[in-house]
Amino acid sequence: MKRLSIALGLAIAMLVVVGVRAEEGKEETLKGTITCAKCDLGKADDCATVIVVKKDDKETIYYFAKESDKKYHKDICKKAKKGEIKGTVTKEGDKMMVTVKDLKYDK
Repeated sequence: MKRLSIALGLAIAMLVVVGVRAEEGKEETLKGTITCAKCDLGKADDCATVIVVKKDDKETIYYFAKESDKKYHKDICKKAKKGEIKGTVTKEGDKMMVTVKDLKYDK
C-alpha cells in the first residue's frame, strides 16, 4: 500500500510539472502599456522594452526578447504607448519574457 501511495504521488507530481511546462512557451495576446523598464518604470539599470499588463488589479511586466527589444525600443523610450502584442511568452528566472510576433500601438 505504501508503494502504491508513493507511485501515485509521483505520478501526480509529474502531471503538474508537465502541465506547467505546456503553458510556458505558448503564444498569447497581451494588451497594456509598452514602455521602458529603466526610463519610465525605474525597474532596470539599462533600457529595456516591456509591456505592463494589468489584470485583476495586478500588474505583470513582460520584458521583450533581445531582437524585439532593439526593434521597438526607440518608439517608446521617452514616451510610453498603449498597445497590443502577439507573441510567445516564456519565463527566464523571475522575469516573464515575450518574443514579439506582431505589435500594434493604439491610435
